[in-house]
Amino acid sequence: MPSQTIATVPALPPAMPQGCTNFRLRQLMRRVTQHYDAQMAQCGLKTTQYTLLSHVLTLGPIRPGELAAAMTMEPSTLTRNLRPLVDAGWVTLESGSDARSRLVHITQAGRDKRAQAQRSWKAAQLALNDTLGVERVAALHTLIDESLALLAPATEQAHGED
Repeated sequence: MPSQTIATVPALPPAMPQGCTNFRLRQLMRRVTQHYDAQMAQCGLKTTQYTLLSHVLTLGPIRPGELAAAMTMEPSTLTRNLRPLVDAGWVTLESGSDARSRLVHITQAGRDKRAQAQRSWKAAQLALNDTLGVERVAALHTLIDESLALLAPATEQAHGED
């Protein structure tokens, strides 16, 4: 039996991404936010409000600056996003350990609203899994986590953190 030589084709380099990654991510985020907000509207919350209630429930009572850092959010954005929750009676801003500090607390009404909203969030997540496919959503989560880890040092350096 004669020996055959198999020619190997050199692997092509990956194609260079086209377009602006930031713009494409923002498009995806707007679509995902619209998807979640449509479900969350049934309980009278936006997805951002649900996330904020969830963080205050888990981390609180907590100082606003620490909450903003935990959510990777600008303090001014946190203040703006807290206002409707305070007005609705779902969270309170109370005095902290000294006259200058404040603590964010979730109220019982906030706990109840968050529990109600959790059902809407779950429905939104399951519908997204169905639309995109569980494998794609899991791969997206992995890609996001890896990207966040790679970008964290650059972000911390840009903000002067060590």
